[in-house]
Amino acid sequence: MLAVNIHNLKLKNPVMTASGTFGYGEEFADFIDLNRLGGFVVKGTTGSHREGNPYPRMVETPSGMLNSVGLQNGGVEKFCKEVYPRIKHLDTNIIVNVSGSSIEEYCDVASQVDALDRIPAIELNISCPNVKHGGMGFGTQPGMAAEVVAAVRKVYHKTLIVKLSPNVTNIAEIAKAVEGAGADSVSLINTLLGMAIDIERRRPCMANITGGLSGPAVKPVAVRMVWQVAHAVKIPVVGLGGICTAEDAIEFLMAGATAIEVGTANFIDPAVTVKIIDGLEAWCKAHGVSDINEIIGIV
Repeated sequence: MLAVNIHNLKLKNPVMTASGTFGYGEEFADFIDLNRLGGFVVKGTTGSHREGNPYPRMVETPSGMLNSVGLQNGGVEKFCKEVYPRIKHLDTNIIVNVSGSSIEEYCDVASQVDALDRIPAIELNISCPNVKHGGMGFGTQPGMAAEVVAAVRKVYHKTLIVKLSPNVTNIAEIAKAVEGAGADSVSLINTLLGMAIDIERRRPCMANITGGLSGPAVKPVAVRMVWQVAHAVKIPVVGLGGICTAEDAIEFLMAGATAIEVGTANFIDPAVTVKIIDGLEAWCKAHGVSDINEIIGIV
């Protein structure tokens, strides 16, 4: 009833988790059966160890949160040697979010992950700043987006999902560019750039001044962008942005998403993903839907 496919990736249901909100999965094992998930995306992984941005780097906002964690992680070698052996036994799709500051770094991380048998896909985060282009995000221009995807495609041989930034003028144009460069799927949206000010201290709430806005506040924007992209490309779309309930997930599916990712809601309720899975099944039964694929892109 709930099974879907993203290119060669077979998911038992369309519910996955968003990078940076679910750790390496292990952190949630006491709350849910990880094997019930369609898949989960581990935190952003870079070529070398990163401490991330200075504190404070998270702040709550109306119907959401801002974060500027800065890709804190132990690096790809540590993931391969220490984390992967601990999670590779799980009966679900483990997807690595690949990040970097140069095309060379993206390719290095992707090629190392490619060698791991139990990792069937990567999610390429092209919102990272390109240090060779003045810090401009790879995903903000079609040419730059296509360049990094084409380079990674040469060294990575499994399912390649490209995560798109919403901080652009025409996200459908970016999606078509990465599709043409070899992406098997796109996921969207990443966080919206935002800012919060402490009016008592008269300064920004976060040390990095700006951060990424996520949570229910961004859902209408995310649904709109997923709908636009689903009509612009032929590859599967993964939708995310403010999903907290099965009803939220169904909106994204009807807009054209083949699967969804749950992010900020994991911080509120660590069991939210399995509740959404149960909710999807209940909705389908109540509405006479025998296959979730029947409603994908119905709008």
